[in-house]
Amino acid sequence: MASPTDLTRLAHHVEHRRLDLRLSRAAAVKAAGMSKDTWMRVERGQPVREVNYAKIDKVLEWAPGSCLSVAAGQEPVPLTGELAPGHYGAKVTEAPDVDAAAAVQRSVESASIAVTDHLTAQEIRDLSARVVADLKKQGIIP
Repeated sequence: MASPTDLTRLAHHVEHRRLDLRLSRAAAVKAAGMSKDTWMRVERGQPVREVNYAKIDKVLEWAPGSCLSVAAGQEPVPLTGELAPGHYGAKVTEAPDVDAAAAVQRSVESASIAVTDHLTAQEIRDLSARVVADLKKQGIIP
């Protein structure tokens, strides 16, 4: 899957996100429905089966595929905001007061997460970048 360096990077992100969410390791393990040994392997930078990364994405409130993206050198796509009713537990990202391009990018990511359950973090990033580029080309956003 990924080189040891990539898994070390993932371990760092997973542990820091868990701590940011104020989750004990035991609480994270329980929420993920995996063994403590499996979670510890991830936080130590050791490989686990890919199905476990999907469980970790959910516990850490990251878009599906974020663990794999982090291991590939990218950043996770965090899910924030209120639960979207009727959207299978997906969360909607609130657009912060920032420049228009960033607001559009967040809106596209939020919509992608809310209406699909099969897009990976990379596909969501690619889609939002394409929408921003198209809107810039049309002169709608600077």
